[in-house]
Amino acid sequence: MTRDPREDKERRETVLRTETDIIVRSTEIDVNGHVNNAKYLEYLEWGREDWYERMGFPYDRFLEMGYQTVTVNININYRRECRQGDRLTIVTSPLRAGRSSFALRQEIFNQRGELCTEADVVIVTMDARTRKAREMPEELKKGLNGESGRP
Repeated sequence: MTRDPREDKERRETVLRTETDIIVRSTEIDVNGHVNNAKYLEYLEWGREDWYERMGFPYDRFLEMGYQTVTVNININYRRECRQGDRLTIVTSPLRAGRSSFALRQEIFNQRGELCTEADVVIVTMDARTRKAREMPEELKKGLNGESGRP
C-alpha cells in the first residue's frame, strides 16, 4: 500500500500548526492610528513562544539539553493595517528544516479572516555554552517532521 504524500503534508500541518489569539491594545498603536510596525515582530515572537511550548520545547527544556535557539532572519510583509481592539490570530507552522537551522512561516489574521501580516523566520540552534551553531537535537528534528517532541 502506498501513502499519498498530500496526507503526510496535511497531517504535519495539522500537528505542527499553532494559533495564538491576541487583542490589539491601545499601547500598541502609533501616531497613524494603527499597530506600529515594530509591534508585529513582538506579536510574531509571542506566536513562536506558543509554538515552542505546544511542541514540547519550552526554553528551559532546550537549556537542559545544552541548546538555545536564536532568530537570525525575519522577512516580513505587511498586508493590512490592524487597529485597537482588533482580534488577531497568529498562525505558526514549520516551513523547512536544515542541519542546524529551521524556518517557520507566521501569518497574522484579523477577526474577519483577512491576512494582515506574513513572515518567514529563520532560527538557528546553538550550543548554550559555546554560543556557536550546533546541529539541532534529534527530538526537534522529529518534531519538525510531525512527530511529538514531548518527552
